[in-house]
Amino acid sequence: MRLWLQIVVTLVLLLAAVPLAARYLPASHPWLDRVGLLDPLTGLGLVAEAGRDGDKTNGRRQGGGAYLVVARPLEERALNEEVVAIGSARGVQAVSVSTEVAGRLDSIAVAAGDRVEQGQVIAELDSRAARFAVEKADLLLQDSRAALDRARQLSASGAGSALQLQEAELYVKTAELSLHQAEYDLSQHRIIAPISGWVGLIAEQAGSLVYPGTEITRIEDRSSLIVDFRVPERVVSRLKSGDALQAAPLADPTLVLPGKILALDNRVNEASRTLRVQASIENREDRLRSGMAFRITIGFTGEPHLAVDPLAIQWGATGAYVWAVRDGKAKYLPVRILQRNAEAVLIEAETEPGDLIVTEGVQSLREGAEVTLADAPT
Repeated sequence: MRLWLQIVVTLVLLLAAVPLAARYLPASHPWLDRVGLLDPLTGLGLVAEAGRDGDKTNGRRQGGGAYLVVARPLEERALNEEVVAIGSARGVQAVSVSTEVAGRLDSIAVAAGDRVEQGQVIAELDSRAARFAVEKADLLLQDSRAALDRARQLSASGAGSALQLQEAELYVKTAELSLHQAEYDLSQHRIIAPISGWVGLIAEQAGSLVYPGTEITRIEDRSSLIVDFRVPERVVSRLKSGDALQAAPLADPTLVLPGKILALDNRVNEASRTLRVQASIENREDRLRSGMAFRITIGFTGEPHLAVDPLAIQWGATGAYVWAVRDGKAKYLPVRILQRNAEAVLIEAETEPGDLIVTEGVQSLREGAEVTLADAPT
């Protein structure tokens, strides 16, 4: 007895749910039409009909006339795809400036943050000993040249041998090499900027004792930045040097800068299935710094696809669909959405030439219903 009571209650609830769905859920009308319930519910007044102007209700004329809808022809638009990656930036050139000889720092001519040009003196070491070595080598060279002159005179008079003349010439060449070495050692006591750029933090100070390889500072040219990032292997074949991209620092996403691809690696990483890419970003206003993280966006233009107005997309139990006008009647078309934006939705659907897609008046349409086209309101 209780089982029969439950069955009766369930049937009553179902009978009540169908009219409610027909009245308040227009998306259920195609399903009700397919099972043959839409017309009986319309005759009972549970599904509203539409008239013209002030008598319209949900787009259909009263008295069973054709549906009044606004429809537009299909368009084709390219499927735009974006690849987004995160990369780190570095200057287009960067050099660590170190000493090549041991000594005591006599002076530092720059400060952190200064702009220097290639060849500019950054610091100097105490060079008194090196200058003394140059003077000594110069004296030895003068003495060896005087000895060479005497050996030539003796050789010309027959009092000197050819061997003595050769030895004197060798002493001159040795003295010249010693002078060159002393002058080179003296030049190493001046630390020169190898590139143009901005000076980093100064690691030493005047009076410090330094040794060969001691880093004084770092100079970086950040007039443009190099960003290293990785892209998935599926887009590798679509990239090439010179392709445009956009870069935005994570610290300031509103600052979007143009850039271009400089180089692509020659091998995909087997672990991550990604390819390393280098891009260049202009930094003319010097607002960016090395080490900053950037959001890199690369856009691709794909194949053309059907595009419809976002208002045309409806949703049912089986997914998205649109109403098409074909031969003056409504046609239910299931669609697969490929891309959605504010202006259009790119879809895949089984359309035919001449199909119009309904954008207004879709609420009460059913399969095969006659429709009347109306101009879109201004």
